[in-house]
Amino acid sequence: MKIKLLAIGKTDAKNLQSLIETYQNRLKHYINFELEIIPDIKNVKSLSEVQQKEKEGELILKKLTTTDILILLDEKGKEFRSIEFSKYLQKKMNSGIKQLVVVIGGPYGFSEAVYKKSQGKISLSKMTFSHQMIRLFVVEQLYRAFTILKNEPYHHE
Repeated sequence: MKIKLLAIGKTDAKNLQSLIETYQNRLKHYINFELEIIPDIKNVKSLSEVQQKEKEGELILKKLTTTDILILLDEKGKEFRSIEFSKYLQKKMNSGIKQLVVVIGGPYGFSEAVYKKSQGKISLSKMTFSHQMIRLFVVEQLYRAFTILKNEPYHHE
């Protein structure tokens, strides 16, 4: 299985980008992982929230293949403890899917078309975090999940 993390807009903070790259490199020892950035939409000030979500949604859906399993990071999604998340990933791998696509939406969330296409929602917290920080949290949690699955001494219960 391959895991792709899709995110809208680049990360401006060099410190965050450096940490994201650190965990991306660690993840490569466990699974084929890709972080793909969808460029910010131009002229968002002239768009309503719904229009912005729809334009972002079109860009997200263009990145998917017919066999991809789409999981959205959404505040109304299922919350996991780290060990539960590792078991969730193991089930996905055991199911024989080719690619799991996890998406971090734009500032207003996802369009209806993206919600309809998704096969699940995950919430990292009831709190709201910046889109740049979420990338780090997701990549670190993926790394943590694989160290749990391999019984490696990274996660402590």
